[in-house]
Amino acid sequence: MDQNNVKNLIMEWLEEGIIILDKDFTIVFYKPASTEITGFDPDEAIGKNLFEAFPHLDSNTSTFYKVITTGKPVINEVQNYINYKGKSVSIITTTVPVYEDGELVGAFEIFKDLTNVRELSEKILMLQNELYIRNRGKNNKNSNGTQYTIHDIVGESSSMIELKDRICKIANTGSPVFIYGETGTGKELIVQSIHNLSRRRDKPFIAQNCAALPENLLESILFGTVQGSFTGAKDRPGLFELADGGTLFLDEINSMNLDLQSKLLRVIQDGVIRRIGSSTTKEVNVRIIAATNIDPNILLEDNLIRRDLFYRINVVYLYVPPLRERKEDIPLLANHFIDVFNKKLGKNIKGMTKEVQQRFFDNDWPGNVRELENTIESAMNFADGDYITLKDLQNYNIFGRSPSYVTQIVKEIPKDMGLKSAVAEYEKSLIISAIEEAGGNCAKAARVLKIPKQTLHGKMKRLGIKPYYEK
Repeated sequence: MDQNNVKNLIMEWLEEGIIILDKDFTIVFYKPASTEITGFDPDEAIGKNLFEAFPHLDSNTSTFYKVITTGKPVINEVQNYINYKGKSVSIITTTVPVYEDGELVGAFEIFKDLTNVRELSEKILMLQNELYIRNRGKNNKNSNGTQYTIHDIVGESSSMIELKDRICKIANTGSPVFIYGETGTGKELIVQSIHNLSRRRDKPFIAQNCAALPENLLESILFGTVQGSFTGAKDRPGLFELADGGTLFLDEINSMNLDLQSKLLRVIQDGVIRRIGSSTTKEVNVRIIAATNIDPNILLEDNLIRRDLFYRINVVYLYVPPLRERKEDIPLLANHFIDVFNKKLGKNIKGMTKEVQQRFFDNDWPGNVRELENTIESAMNFADGDYITLKDLQNYNIFGRSPSYVTQIVKEIPKDMGLKSAVAEYEKSLIISAIEEAGGNCAKAARVLKIPKQTLHGKMKRLGIKPYYEK
């Protein structure tokens, strides 16, 4: 296969734009994004100085300037600027230094149009506002934005009984809550249970995954906007205003940048918000519940959460145990999901065989309750008898793992290394392996490791793992 043809195909079909500069800020390569947001053709761009091509950029706003002067990459930065034709646009960029023989020779940037995303976020805010206003005052189960109560928490193990007891005790206090649980443990179910047991149950419950949006968009969604504060912005309430009197659930709070965390801290302390672009403030009465799938000690160690915010929000701490720590709940959960999927799939499965139950007990369930649920659904699609059998499980990959898998890897680490160093060494080897398998693509490696990309970068810095472009 001709490599030039492959490169041409990539250039033709890649939605993102690419700009490469030398160290004097001269454009040496330019591939426009699919939306042509820069406002000029490739032939016009080559040879131009960056600040000539983008006259509204300066040393404070240009990611290229930051990268070339510091030699450090800037990942997923949102930029608002006036393009070459005078049009106001928003883009998200990743800018990386280029080295040759250890010397910085320039930088390249991959960028994508974000203008439509901003417009979409405005529409989302508008729809959310209309939804919650329409539902205020209704008493049906879903009128407050929830679908779960404490009765939906399935588990009779001692750890789950204790968790449900703690939920009942803290539901009405109104104190901030910090929840830690691995992916798939059911953190939002816990949060909704708290809301529906509290005096706020007739007020809105609003959830926002902080990792789902770029930082600048997250800020406008949380605090709202006034017309003209940025391109296409209108007078819109943020999630704090929409959740007034109720509960705001911030999932993966560690994905929020530290500057935005400081603004969140002020809201929690003062109970006052200011929309982006506004000179006036508004009082809000919102209970904050935050969650993370990363151990809080690691969050603090890797500087992924401000200590002052953590101490302010960690008034009530709830730990949601992973499924491997409460395996006695597996039969109860499995039967629950069998009942659920009997209704959805129009089946009449009575249960599972002893062999399947033993297989479930032997599995470590890294995806936790969500993985068990998906396993049951998969098996029931193929089951044609009264019970789920091992044959039905052949279609779902729980055979590739065994409880001895981690043990075998850990055996390779010297015991005299000490627990902390051994854990760090094991973590380092997993990260390096994931990055190598991803061909140096940290975003892909983060997806393989099932952690946010920001978390991966923090761990790489802490463990001394250099990105491919620095090697």
